[in-house]
Amino acid sequence: MIEANSLTRVFNSLIAVDRVSFHVNQGEVFGFLGHNGAGKTTTIRMLTGQLRPTSGRASIDNHDVVTERAAIKPMIGVVFEYQNLYERMSGRDNLSFFAELHGVGEKRVDELLEMVGLADRAKDKIKVYSNGMKQRLLVARALLNRPKVLFLDEPTRGLDPTSARGIRRTIRELREQGTTVFLTTHYMEEADQLCQQVAFLSEGKIIALDTPQALKLQYGVRRVTVLLDDQSKHVLALDNPVDATRMADWMEAGRVLTAHSQEATLEDVFVQLAGRELQ
Repeated sequence: MIEANSLTRVFNSLIAVDRVSFHVNQGEVFGFLGHNGAGKTTTIRMLTGQLRPTSGRASIDNHDVVTERAAIKPMIGVVFEYQNLYERMSGRDNLSFFAELHGVGEKRVDELLEMVGLADRAKDKIKVYSNGMKQRLLVARALLNRPKVLFLDEPTRGLDPTSARGIRRTIRELREQGTTVFLTTHYMEEADQLCQQVAFLSEGKIIALDTPQALKLQYGVRRVTVLLDDQSKHVLALDNPVDATRMADWMEAGRVLTAHSQEATLEDVFVQLAGRELQ
């Protein structure tokens, strides 16, 4: 559904996106993860036809993002990191305005208000909405035209846990309905929960691309936390021969009270590959 081949964007002498290649299958949530300034938003702008690549190519549902922009527009929805709603209008009026632009009726507006949990606040003006409510309305607006592909740029950033959970629930529902979701997020746990594939972007380049589980197994360190009979706790690396021997000796001596295994997290893998945590 989405394909990029050596996609590159240069601003003056700055290489913002450097020969990025990947493909995203239909009905898949694809996580695009990286530090601020890594090139995530620039990539989205190229994929959605808002910015022309310097070189390389990309397509949405086999339509070239440069030469077939008109064909792509009706099949995508975009939610950027920064909210751009009409504050003096109601939630319903915001959606109705864009529904008219897309040529869809009020029935679709009602469906989406219900879907994102805003039906009971539809008549309220946007200026009294919470940050989470505004974000949910932005998602609803991006879904008016029933897009095949939804681009979400940091959709849960700055939201309280309840609002973020609602956004994640909506993403799962969209995937179940066959929508392809291109997701950027700073929250590694969120990417682990939602994504079938993730790409790590660093300084404009993809440094890792695979399923979350495969990345954790390939780059992560398997650990176990052991509580001994003297109440001391020890964290051992299961792939370390020395630690494996210590564990075997403790087990043979009957000293182990509890043992809890812990796989690596996506954050562990990202820090190992990119050198620092996401902020």
